[in-house]
This record gives sequence, structure tokens and C-alpha cells, in this order.
Amino acid sequence: MRDLSWLTERPIAHRGFHDTARGCVENTPSAIAASMERNFSVEVDLQQSADDKAIVFHDDTLERLTFETGPVKARTAAELAAVMMRGTNDRLWRLDELLEQVDGRVGLCIEIKSRFERHPKHAYIAGIAESLSRYKGPVAVKSFDPDILQMMREAAPDIPRGALGDGVRDLRNWGRASRIERFMLRHMLYAPRVRPSFVSYWVKGLPALAPMTLRKLFGLPVIAWTVRTPEDRARADAFADQIVFEGFDPDAKA
Repeated sequence: MRDLSWLTERPIAHRGFHDTARGCVENTPSAIAASMERNFSVEVDLQQSADDKAIVFHDDTLERLTFETGPVKARTAAELAAVMMRGTNDRLWRLDELLEQVDGRVGLCIEIKSRFERHPKHAYIAGIAESLSRYKGPVAVKSFDPDILQMMREAAPDIPRGALGDGVRDLRNWGRASRIERFMLRHMLYAPRVRPSFVSYWVKGLPALAPMTLRKLFGLPVIAWTVRTPEDRARADAFADQIVFEGFDPDAKA
């Protein structure tokens, strides 16, 4: 397993150090560059293209952040590369382009988004694993989906894996899962099969049994997301080892 000490050393910029008012949109090269200028680690999201390539983008669909509509997964990586982000000169881009830009200068915490589909995603995950195995800089992956974490464990066991959690209470997000599945996810009972290296947990849900147990018994660092207010930060200081932040500069003096 690669060294993970970087994960707690510096605050982690949520989808990069972005500010839409400045024409710096989340998950874009501009947001990543702004993070690196301030020496913040970076959290980004990956979505799957129609041809199983990893696209640096948060949403399942295009309309919120681009001038296009429809699912990301309905288009190939080449088609997505032509899509402009709103309010910026940046376009959608691929994981390999992100890795080339960062080049080990700051830590990368990569969330692999999931729709919890039942059919295999092996080609997509294999491509991510191959890219990250070649990458020499500090990097980790995380996901809400235990199947994705297990596939990453099998494909690239040296890449640190993070178990994402939020308490699994909101049925608007988790209603597709059965009651048993929600119980398993809430308490991270899948941990023995995916062997997470850290926990990434919703700050407003802390303290919670699963992350606190994994932290106390197995020494796993807990990263709190997404910290936006002084109250969030105080809670994270009490129950977590580092923050994923947005909307402020954690290095700025009060």
C-alpha cells in the first residue's frame, strides 16, 4: 500500500479550489491549478463515458455545468472532450489529463461516482486502476459503492481506498437500496472485504458509529466532507483528521 500520510497533512479542496464568480468551475483544470498554487490537496470526481473512459466530472448529467444535456454515460470520451463548461474556457477532460497536470505536486483524492448498477463495471475500473498504477504522485480513491472499492482492491491493491459514508438516511438518495443494504452501508459492514485505508464521512453526520469505530480500532484516518462553515470546521476538528472544504480558504487568518 502506498504512503497515505499526505491525506491528513493539508486541507483538501472540494472539486478543486473553485469559484464560479471568478470563472473557475469545479473539477476543471482551472480549479486544480488554483489548488496547486495554494498547495492544497485536491478532491475530484470521476464519471464513466460510453466507451468506459474516466471523465473528471461530478454530475450524472451535463445540464447543470455545461451547455449540453443528457447523461454523461451516453457520450464517448471524444465527444465529451468537446463539451464546454459554463462560464469558463475549460472543457470536460479525462483522468489521464488530470494526472498529467498535477504530476505529483499535490495529493489527489479521487471519488469514483456510482449509480449502484447491477451490471459489471470492470473495463471502466480497470482503466482507472491502470492509470493510477502508472502515476507516481500521492493519490487515493474513494467511493460510496463497495463493489467499486472491491474491484479497485483487486485491480490495484497498492492504491489506497476510502470508504465514503453519510449515514444512509436520505431515501431520496438511498431509496433504491433495500433496508438490509442500507444497514450494511450505514455501518460500513463491507469493510472486511474492501479493506479501506481511510474513511471519508459527511461532516454533519459526525460523530457516527462506523467511522469512529474504524478510526479507534484500526487507526483509519477520518476525512470530513464537505466543510463550508465555522460550525462544520469545529465539528471536523473534534471528530476527524482532515477536511474536504469549499467556499473559503482554510489557510486564511480570521
